[in-house]
Amino acid sequence: MQYLLLQAVIAVLCLFVLRIPPPEPSSRYLVADFSLKENGAERSVTLPHFTASRYQLNDPPLYTGRFTWPGGEPQGAWSVLLPRFTNGVEVAVNGVVILDSRRNPAANRPDRNTPEIAVIPASLLRVGANDLAIRLFVWGPIKGFLDRLYVGPDAMLRPSYNARTLLFVTLPVVFSAWQAILAVILGIMWVMRRHEPAYGVLAAAMAIGVGQAFFQTPLQDSPFSRLNAMLISSAPLESAFVLTFALLFFGWKWPRYGWLIFTPGLVVAAAGLFGDATLSREAFLLVGAPTVGLCVVALALIVAHAVWRRQDAISLMLGCALTIVLICWALDLLSVLQLMPNRRILLARLSYSAMLAAIGAGLTWRFARALNQVDGFAASMVTLVREAEDKLKASFAREEERARAAALARERTRLMRDLHDGLGGQLVSIVALSERGNAGAGIGEAARAALKDLRVVIDSMDDIGGDLMLALGSWRERAMAQLRPHDIALDFAVSPQGLPVHPELRPGHVIQIVRLLDEALTNAVKHARAGRITVSIETLTDAAGLPRGCIAIEDDGNGFEVAADGEAAGGGQKAARGLRNMRSRAARCGADLEISSGTGGTRVKLTLPHRFPDSDAAAG
Repeated sequence: MQYLLLQAVIAVLCLFVLRIPPPEPSSRYLVADFSLKENGAERSVTLPHFTASRYQLNDPPLYTGRFTWPGGEPQGAWSVLLPRFTNGVEVAVNGVVILDSRRNPAANRPDRNTPEIAVIPASLLRVGANDLAIRLFVWGPIKGFLDRLYVGPDAMLRPSYNARTLLFVTLPVVFSAWQAILAVILGIMWVMRRHEPAYGVLAAAMAIGVGQAFFQTPLQDSPFSRLNAMLISSAPLESAFVLTFALLFFGWKWPRYGWLIFTPGLVVAAAGLFGDATLSREAFLLVGAPTVGLCVVALALIVAHAVWRRQDAISLMLGCALTIVLICWALDLLSVLQLMPNRRILLARLSYSAMLAAIGAGLTWRFARALNQVDGFAASMVTLVREAEDKLKASFAREEERARAAALARERTRLMRDLHDGLGGQLVSIVALSERGNAGAGIGEAARAALKDLRVVIDSMDDIGGDLMLALGSWRERAMAQLRPHDIALDFAVSPQGLPVHPELRPGHVIQIVRLLDEALTNAVKHARAGRITVSIETLTDAAGLPRGCIAIEDDGNGFEVAADGEAAGGGQKAARGLRNMRSRAARCGADLEISSGTGGTRVKLTLPHRFPDSDAAAG
């Protein structure tokens, strides 16, 4: 009820405003009495006047009258002001044409309400009575109309002309330009938000409206005259698009036969594109104008339902604009049918453009509000993310501290195991020998072995940057020192590319590899009775195309028999345990160990992995 009362108030205010006459000059310059010659008959008429026919171009109605020029002292320039006419006029003073509106296509459309003013050359004016002749060209579809005209000093007529031009020429252009800008904005919004077709439909409606506003009435056949006629008469299509927009925007289910609302507009467009000018204008009058009215009425009902259901500012603003459009459309219809006396000032087109602009402004406001909500949500999300980030940083610091402590514990455990397995056993041997009083070579040999093992552990802790060749260089020096007392030659062959660099290489990997090589070297010294040991270092490419380092130790000793399971056959429990230790060390590093032996000697081949396992796996 409140909404209906508001619309009633708007309707009353609209009627009150529309009853206010447009700016006019003083009545002392009014020329209203004329003699009309039309269809072969002549009679006296008083302006404003409607002609009898709707199509008169070859024999247009001729209005003749007189005005008085006082002469005497300088009067300044005089002009003829025509506030309103349909469709075109030709004005002559004392038999000389001073104005032909057909030269200005913008003035020839009934919905433009364009005024015309023409300055009378001083040479044409005569003191006293002067003849004034007006030809009214009518090309339909409504009857011709000529409003009261004024003749007087240009300074007295020009302000009224300027005011009317501002209202009926400049203001529609402003609305049309605003409409064009909003059409572009809404088109971009639809492109970016394809799931909301309402934006695209409204952009199409606004684009059609802009075309109607800026295309001119074709007076003669031309390559584009039919296209102009179709675009100018496309108001039914525009109103159908606006109705479609309302259905989509307010969440209505698209009816099964909804496409029928475009049928009248297509009929009018086809008449303009394929028919002549008369058919196009008749189709617009009989089909187009009622269709626009019906679409506006349906649109008003949809918006009223939306206001009742949603109660938002956009629906309310659109409802108020629709009430103004309905009032203007009804008054224009009554004026065209001559059921209501007025000056035939058609306002439906102007109010319709204002309504589309209001819709666009409402949508832009809604879009801006949505952006503000998004910004607010983004700000809250930034705060939440910052808090979560602080918590994650604290949690990460705790996890990093725990990981560091675990790594230190693993490294401590590894060192303890390495010291226990190597240095611990050597120290126990030294203590046992010293307690038995068996000093001499035995104790010295055990001490040197303990010192060697300590050096292995210390060397494995050095940061070699993933380059195992550095550790092998130190191992080579110790191997040469170990072989020298036994008169065993050592050949150290390294390929040009050496071994790949492994950034993930850890001290645990290094010590396992070095001890494996020590075990192989010790076996060759103690059991093979070899005269030469060859160490080969190179990089091979596996079946997957990945580089893998390879270290091979080969002696020329007696060799031993290797069983089917890879263990030493007939070598005793000690030999079997030694080979198992070597395989265990290789497995901790993720490496492959191959042992082959025969009468020509023994070959131990260690193939390093493409990527070493982590420290846990190495320790395990």
